[in-house]
Amino acid sequence: MKEEIKIPAMGESVTEAVIASILKPTGSSVNEGDEIIELETEKVNQVLYAPAGGVVSWSVEEGDTVQIGDLIGSVDTEGTPTKEAPPAPEPEKEKVEDQPAPAPAPKPSGGRGSREMVPEFLEKVKKPAPKPTPPPQEPVLKTEEGRETSRKMSKIRKTIAKRLVDSLHNAAMLTTFNEVDMSAIMALRSKYKESFVEKHGVKLGFMSFFVKAVVEGLKTFPDLNSYIRGEEIVHREYYDIGIAVGTERGLVVPVVRGADELTFPEIEKEIVAFAKKAREGKLAISDLEGGGFTITNGGVYGSLLSTPILNPPQVGILGMHAIQKRPVVVGDEIVIRPMMYLAMSYDHRIVDGKEAVSFLVHLKEVLEDPSRLLFIDKG
Repeated sequence: MKEEIKIPAMGESVTEAVIASILKPTGSSVNEGDEIIELETEKVNQVLYAPAGGVVSWSVEEGDTVQIGDLIGSVDTEGTPTKEAPPAPEPEKEKVEDQPAPAPAPKPSGGRGSREMVPEFLEKVKKPAPKPTPPPQEPVLKTEEGRETSRKMSKIRKTIAKRLVDSLHNAAMLTTFNEVDMSAIMALRSKYKESFVEKHGVKLGFMSFFVKAVVEGLKTFPDLNSYIRGEEIVHREYYDIGIAVGTERGLVVPVVRGADELTFPEIEKEIVAFAKKAREGKLAISDLEGGGFTITNGGVYGSLLSTPILNPPQVGILGMHAIQKRPVVVGDEIVIRPMMYLAMSYDHRIVDGKEAVSFLVHLKEVLEDPSRLLFIDKG
């Protein structure tokens, strides 16, 4: 009996995939649940598992593009694994004593200085031996900067490129900036970091404060939690926040769903889980779908200031940056405080400048007085 292997549905926006790696080649014996093939989609890589135990057979090769629902192989539950042919034995070298002795060279009729040998010798000197023809070589393109190399764009890289260009072409994107004094949040984290870990098994990071602050900002300025559908502006009544995570394959944005209903520990645990799955390439399509607003943190790479690009159809994205000690004026005194620049890009087709600036000021006020967040936290 043969169990078919088909490309499964992987989310509404995914219609095709590329065969990234065949983990079990044709003829291999597999057990039910074994990883057998890896697919590359425009969002994540996804592994398929053996539907039954038996011998696997493929009708596709690595690099092929397949559609959702395509039949790509099967598992024969009654098949016999293909045995690899043993390597051919190397031919034994003949022993020197078994080789026939070379025939003696004919002796010339004349002596060493015989006159009969002179014309023949001169003729050989005039005609040098032909040079061997070199094998053809691949042409190498040289430039003034040096040699160039190229590599094929991955599915996810092509999707990132397309979506970023589409975002710039289809949205009226502007960016507004502000800065936040991180003293209060850092003091709060320092005070409760040990007890937080002991009680919840996860560290208290900065991101949970920003997620909670963004949710409160979206409640106050709902246009930033909306999107355009045709000629309508659709307001989301839920708060799904995308958290940008950098990986070796590119940027992915898993979504913390119902962030307004989550406690600080629950948000931190979700972020840690997403980061682990992203590093291991185990994010599912469902982890990345949706999202009403995105937070990206270039500060982990040392970025001081940036202009984040919108993640369509979202109309707002917040950029966090590196924390630096800087002199600031507090009252009538100059003091040193840990400061972070904030950047928020927004779609001017929906969000007016006044609303965007007010949102960022509101965010700054909440983050500089994080105790306000504790009263709205359900935990």
